Formats: sequence, structure tokens, C-alpha cells
Amino acid sequence: MHTKSLRLAALVSAVALPLSACGSADNDAEDTTNGTPKGPWSFTDGSGKVVELDETPTRIIAHAGEARALMSFGIKPVGIYADESVKTDPNLRDLDLSGIEILGEEWGKIDVEKAAVLRPDLIVADWWPAEKSYSGMEEGVEAKSKKIKELAPVVGISQGESILELAEGYEDLAESLGADVDDPEIAEDKLRFEEARAEFEEVAKSRPDLTVFAMSPYEDKVYVANPEFAPELLDFIEWGLKVQAPAEPDPEFPYWQTLSMENADTYQPDLILWDDRANRDDVAEINAEFGKKQPTWFTVRAAKQGAVVSWPAFWLHTYADYATELEELTASAQAADDGIGD
Repeated sequence: MHTKSLRLAALVSAVALPLSACGSADNDAEDTTNGTPKGPWSFTDGSGKVVELDETPTRIIAHAGEARALMSFGIKPVGIYADESVKTDPNLRDLDLSGIEILGEEWGKIDVEKAAVLRPDLIVADWWPAEKSYSGMEEGVEAKSKKIKELAPVVGISQGESILELAEGYEDLAESLGADVDDPEIAEDKLRFEEARAEFEEVAKSRPDLTVFAMSPYEDKVYVANPEFAPELLDFIEWGLKVQAPAEPDPEFPYWQTLSMENADTYQPDLILWDDRANRDDVAEINAEFGKKQPTWFTVRAAKQGAVVSWPAFWLHTYADYATELEELTASAQAADDGIGD
């Protein structure tokens, strides 16, 4: 499994597939957007690529988080591929997925034949600058799964310098596809986010001595996140939280610095942001259980004292989800002891 897909499990030749090879089942399926604008469509995505089509796309296949973003604006994909079970994926587990074809529930594996039957006219997947690739098409994905990009044009917003910019980018994409982004429910989500951000910024700036590292302990390793490649961490820094960068990111994959468990105490933050993709609930309990299995984890004093809070690592795509995560992080930052890491 790929490092970025994580759940931290891996912090780790087929010919082109013609559409006709997959049959014509479901050819009469309904398109999935209402009020779709007529005529030519174009969009400039996070890679800088401009996609131009004769008609606005209506049959969309999307990666999990990107699907959540589109669905938050009322755009329902015909197919979704995820990196884990849709029952546990943080972007999908609380959504109504009825009528949507699930094309994969494991990182690096997409059922392209099933995808082709859906006759997509657009594929939506995040653009990852460090890898110069879209979600589901990165290095390490099985070759036959990468064939999905041959079915339709691919667009996606960049996992770049800001989750706020990511959410705004998907708002722009949804609007181009016909969404009413001024809908009252959407406006309410955006207002809640702005209020959560303002409160977070106030608390973060009031704690100038609080030091923070984003860390992902897994099995016998600790992965320390490099904020340069984590847009939510860059947002936190921009808004006043002192999220530190590791001294020596892994040269082959600089999202992280990988430490052996024996060197877990290389960094001593006051507050640990715990990668929550595998487990979003009860982070303090998960931390305690992990410390029993790997006692050297508790050489990190913040871990020993339970100074941990969920870190929404790489999955956030919507204003509403961002608001929820900021509210939790704000409370933890306010309560944290800025002397733990001294």
C-alpha cells in the first residue's frame, strides 16, 4: 500500500482498455446532476491543466474525498473509488451512497471494467504536487487500475498549501457543473467554518509557546509529518498554531520523517496531532492502547500524558468537516500544557 494512503499500513502489462470491451450495461442510467448548464465546459484544475469539453459533464466518477466535496454541493457521482471500506472511510461512512457504483475499497485497486460500464465523462481526483499525479493514479497503484484515466478527462484541486483553498476549489468545480453554491445549507456550512476558524485563530495566537508535532505512530515506526506537504497543517500554521517540521524528512517521500520506535522521543512537543484516517474516534484511548504495545512511544512526554488530538490528515474536503475538526482542535490547544515538551 502507498505511503499517502496510510491508515499507515505501508508508509509503504495490460493493454489500454477500450470502452467497448466492457459492454453497454446501464447505458440508460440517468445523469446525476440537475440544472446542468448547457454548452461548452472548461475547467482549470490544480495541476494547471485546462480541460475543455463540448458539454458540461454529468456522469462523474470521483475518488472518496472528492466525491464528498461534490456531494456537499449536490453533485452526485455515478461511481466512487475509495482507499478503504466505504463503511470506515472518513469521507464516506456517513453518506447515502445508494445508486452509486463502488469501484474500489482498497488503495491502489480500482475496477476499471466496472467503471467503463458507467460511461463517465469526467473523473475527479485530487492533484498531488509532490507526486505529480492524481489520487488513484500514483506510483504504486496497480497498472490495470491506472487505466481509469483513459476512460474520461481527469480534473482535481491541488492538495497544495491550504485545505481552505481545496474546499474553495471544489466549490468552483461544483458551480461549473451546475451546483447552486448559494444554497442556504451551503451558506450555513461556510458560516460555521468561518466562525470555527476565527475561534481557532484566537486561541492559537494566545498560546505562542505551545509547540505541536503531527505524528503517526504505527507498528514499530513513528511517522512525523512535514507540514510543507500537508495543507491542513499549513492552514493551522497560517492561523497561529506552531506546528513544527521534522529536521530530516525522508528524501524519497518527504511527506514524513520516519523514526524507529526506539527514537520516538526525537521530538518533544506539547501537543501531538494524531493522524486520524484509520481511527477518528477516541484518540486518547488509541494513544493509551498503542503505548501498552510499544512502551517506547511513551518516551514522548505528550504521549505519556495523553496530550493528543485528532489530526484530519489528508482527508478534509468540505467546509462542514473542516469546521468540526477545527472545533475539536481549538479545545485541545486551549487546554494543552505548554510545558510538557520542555
